[in-house]
Amino acid sequence: MKYGWIDEYLQNKTGVTKDLQKDWNWIRYQVGGKMFTAVCLAENNEPYYITLKLEPEEGEFLRVQYEDIIPGYYMNKMHWNSVKVDGEVPDDLLKDLLDKSYQLVFDGLSKKKQREILGE
Repeated sequence: MKYGWIDEYLQNKTGVTKDLQKDWNWIRYQVGGKMFTAVCLAENNEPYYITLKLEPEEGEFLRVQYEDIIPGYYMNKMHWNSVKVDGEVPDDLLKDLLDKSYQLVFDGLSKKKQREILGE
């Protein structure tokens, strides 16, 4: 996989948990119990998509700009986008998108849950 840094990058974010959703063969990254990124695995357990949440307008814009960004694989096509793991999306852009996905989901949590995650 081109983005071999992704696991460490995501797990370094505050309050992130990781699990394997066996039914779908997805590695899910969550904050506050809500998924913000998934690495979708093929039958051979090799990654083929990184799925993340974005504001609808930004996702639509990026799908026009990059053929390797498509509507969310098995997800709500308005809010979720999938990045091909062997594609041409630059690392810096993917990091920015992962940050935005995390922040969108974090901001959607209750204020109480946010404070809990931040240790306040």
